[in-house]
Amino acid sequence: MKKKSSEKKRHVVAWVNKAEWDQVLEYLYSKDCALQKYALQRISAWKGRYANSTPVAVESTADLVRCQVLDRSGQLDGDDLVLLYGTALVRFVNLITERQQGRTARPLRMLAGNLNIPEWIVDLRHDFTHRKLPTLNWCRKGCKVVLEWLQQEYWSRQLGGGLNEDWESQSDGEDEENDLKRREDELIARQKEMEAYKGARELLISFEKEQYQAFDGLPDDKQQSLWPAPFADMSWILAEIKQFALESSETLIDVLMEDGFLVPTIEQLESLGCDTAYDASSTVPQLPQVFLRFWLPLLKMLNSPSFIHLLLEKLFVELQQLSREPNNQRSFYISAWISEVILCNSNRFAYHFETKGQKKARMKDRIFVNRIQLRWQQLLSACLDAPCFSTPHLLQLILDDMEHPLPLETRQRLLQLCSIYTQTANSGDDPTPEQREQPVYTLESLHEKLQHSRRPLHTRRSRNDSERSESFQEHHGADAQAEKAKLLRGSPWQVCTDRVLWKNYPLGKVPGQSEDPSCLMVDNYSTMTVFDQPVESATPHNVPGVPAPLRPTDGPLWTHSDVNKLKSGLQLF
Repeated sequence: MKKKSSEKKRHVVAWVNKAEWDQVLEYLYSKDCALQKYALQRISAWKGRYANSTPVAVESTADLVRCQVLDRSGQLDGDDLVLLYGTALVRFVNLITERQQGRTARPLRMLAGNLNIPEWIVDLRHDFTHRKLPTLNWCRKGCKVVLEWLQQEYWSRQLGGGLNEDWESQSDGEDEENDLKRREDELIARQKEMEAYKGARELLISFEKEQYQAFDGLPDDKQQSLWPAPFADMSWILAEIKQFALESSETLIDVLMEDGFLVPTIEQLESLGCDTAYDASSTVPQLPQVFLRFWLPLLKMLNSPSFIHLLLEKLFVELQQLSREPNNQRSFYISAWISEVILCNSNRFAYHFETKGQKKARMKDRIFVNRIQLRWQQLLSACLDAPCFSTPHLLQLILDDMEHPLPLETRQRLLQLCSIYTQTANSGDDPTPEQREQPVYTLESLHEKLQHSRRPLHTRRSRNDSERSESFQEHHGADAQAEKAKLLRGSPWQVCTDRVLWKNYPLGKVPGQSEDPSCLMVDNYSTMTVFDQPVESATPHNVPGVPAPLRPTDGPLWTHSDVNKLKSGLQLF
């Protein structure tokens, strides 16, 4: 009987051996997209061998991991990712519960409960098929939970035996009890997370209602000047929110960053008398004063260093996720809140000659007064990881306020590179004569040189003037082309006169260029050593009244012999 039972449990599998199985499992649940792509390719090979009998768990895992890979690649917009996640999650719930259905249809919630699938996953599937699409954050959270469930319920169980398609535990009674207890603990933890999320929303909605009632109670002509209302008693709701923040600050910040709270809706802006249109062309996002004062009582109460650190971290993470959707309202307000928090921590507004009354008035609209020791290197990395229209402004704030600032030249180059990458203007005045003599490396630099060569100095406008972004199409005449060519002398660039839609070509590639890198090699070339190249003598001239440059007292870092050895090994093409 035992022999027949063991023979019955044998299955033909698609993987070569246990080592390949272990490798695919490890790569699927790694955070490296390249490894995950390799695992997906192996599963595609398995599906070819399985034909139509591929295990449901393997297929569902591949679908969900593929969603994560495409999400991290940044190639899809938020709406496309929601539909992609939705398809994978709906297929998972349908396929996994299909085997449990009998002749009479039973509710999915009951079937999912028998398999220890969280009930809110079934609700998420219901929203995808019958209601409004969930947000991208909920899709990511659902994908993460389902992948954990698949790892525990399917992948980890295959390591000790054959293929388990009936989802039945093959462990003894003690292991079953441990698994059951672990699942119950996980279910309780997830339920507590959902309850905390609902509790945070209820508290913040109550705070908003109190603020709107206080705002409506002010005279119409003095609503903005008297706001926040001096008679509004918010102590009870603020105390509850503060207690909640001590227990679950991450959940509170996650809810705060949702639409309708720190990111206002159009209806909320209209209720507060704020302008609903934001300047998408502005690189310096700024919160409406009334909207800032609306949230000041709450933020001033939560202005502990740990909360400010976590808030900035999550704001930058959200801004990074929005970097593929520039200039929308959400990224504008996320950037504006980052700017507001960093400005509150800045010393640039400390005036030693102001009176106590003036200082009190200035501090009225600040989230916190005392300077906080921020994690500047972490903030700098987070800012550079979230490129958008406001990145140069935020980067300038961080560089100016760092405890240990970077060298001036490094800061200038970093800001210039950031402006080129985000295609925004670097804040500042007109370029100096020395800067205008620099070679042209960008189209914007050429535009500036053309503007400065065509109008007198006293009529030049600042770089922030709206006319600095006029199109180059008006200069297509022969004279204009000649003028551009003259300005580009000494530069590695030339003006293209062909009508090419350059946005269709990535940086470093030109129309007609082959995909083969060998096309960049020239057919004929000659070489010469460094010693043979013509060198123009540059004798320094001493200007009267200007001290000569200082020479190092410890001697040169390179001896003449070392330099000759380096030059003898170099060749110029």
